Amino acid sequence: MMDMNPYEIAFIVSIWALPIVLAVTLHEAAHGWVASKLGDNTALMMGRVTFNPLKHIDLFGTILMPAGLLLLSGGQFMFGFAKPVPVNFMNLHHPRRDMVLVAAAGPGANILIAVSAAILLHMAHMAPDGVDQWIALNLLNALKVNVILAIFNLLPLPPLDGGRIAVGLLPHPFSSMLARLEHAGFAILLFLLFILPWIGGKIGLDLNVLTWLVVIPAQFVIDVIVTLTGLR
Repeated sequence: MMDMNPYEIAFIVSIWALPIVLAVTLHEAAHGWVASKLGDNTALMMGRVTFNPLKHIDLFGTILMPAGLLLLSGGQFMFGFAKPVPVNFMNLHHPRRDMVLVAAAGPGANILIAVSAAILLHMAHMAPDGVDQWIALNLLNALKVNVILAIFNLLPLPPLDGGRIAVGLLPHPFSSMLARLEHAGFAILLFLLFILPWIGGKIGLDLNVLTWLVVIPAQFVIDVIVTLTGLR
């Protein structure tokens, strides 16, 4: 990517930045919207149930990490996350059950966006010449980003959505044991994302476990969506 001219860099950023901002914005807004319907208005009162991306942007997760991944991958991959929506689970009508529904809302929204992007790809060719390719690439990346974001967030590790779903579904004492991991969850994710693959590179082993946990399952889901929407 370092050999690209400014126009090429801007083009690559534009076809990744728009899909990822939309993905993380709707993901977090979905959490807050479902929570408000189930009894907790915390996110609503804080202005987080909105399509305004400025309300959801996280400096590291939405800007620095995606930009770093974009550079490291030569413009082939970008991923990020937004500021978590605040939810007071004690305000929910049925805290244990509703926690699962609130957590599932984010990945669910991403899957809906991915399916919508796949359907809209059928109409990308109707745009003016030149713009049609840009729109198609945005939609294709929206399909990829949203599925990856959904699968990543479904990993059963608090504070990810999958961790909260697991805490809500597992019987005691397993749910309590998993819940106690929340304070270390972010550090564990950073270790899995960056440090473990770096160690593997130094010793000549592929230790990128997220390839097996996220990338391969995400590719399977993408293939299913592509097939069901008639893109293949």
